[in-house]
Amino acid sequence: MRIKVTGSVCVLALIPVLFAASCGARPDSPSPEIPGTFSILGFDPETGAIGAAVQSRVFSVGNGVIWAEPGIGAVATQAIVDVGYGPKGIELLRQGMAPAAITKKIWDEDPDPGYGKQRWQKAGRQFAVINAKGEVAAYTGPEAPAQFGDAQGQYCTAQGNTLGSKDVPAAMVKAFESSEKDAKGERTHLSLRLLAAIEAGQAAGGDRRGQQSAAMLVVKKDCGVWLHNDVELRLQVDDNPEPIKELRRLVEYWNANQKRRGC
Repeated sequence: MRIKVTGSVCVLALIPVLFAASCGARPDSPSPEIPGTFSILGFDPETGAIGAAVQSRVFSVGNGVIWAEPGIGAVATQAIVDVGYGPKGIELLRQGMAPAAITKKIWDEDPDPGYGKQRWQKAGRQFAVINAKGEVAAYTGPEAPAQFGDAQGQYCTAQGNTLGSKDVPAAMVKAFESSEKDAKGERTHLSLRLLAAIEAGQAAGGDRRGQQSAAMLVVKKDCGVWLHNDVELRLQVDDNPEPIKELRRLVEYWNANQKRRGC
């Protein structure tokens, strides 16, 4: 197992210290809409499936954070989010650009426009890219909500901000890599490996404000239900005190039924 870890533990004056929730407990009052989160992008070289999973203490974190296209790759855009990083990353992957070059190009060309008459600085963005070879890259700006970091392993990259522990990304990579086979020695579907990763991230500290939403996206050419559908699995748990637990229920249900399609 090869894990590369980067991160920061600084407290940044530019980000309001409004995250009073303890990990695992959901506060009664709404959180500020700075989408602190942890996510993972993963690839299965045997099946060609590409996917992403994410969890955060914000409502509907899957709405704009994770992007994927079969045979192309996946992108996660989080922290001080620019949702446009998703489609831009996918388009550059289509052109054959390497993930590390994509992260540099997108960030360098970000005009840093602000958001809603407030500062929404590009120096606070965090994003990651994986291609259809399993090559990965991640970048976190120095003004992302602390604590932040990322870690890369074989065919995966994990990243997070507003974390309860610096160990979250590495724990996610370890879980992804160690869950390739099930107890019977059979190959595990990518969805279960992504799920194992965010469960490990939560156990390692998660979003320090607590939990609220989680999402997963897995794509593979013509492997979705119905005709001409490349989406194997798209799940969103938008508002739940235990969103990862609910996501597991949905993923296990899907795995129990998806084999009937023979894909």
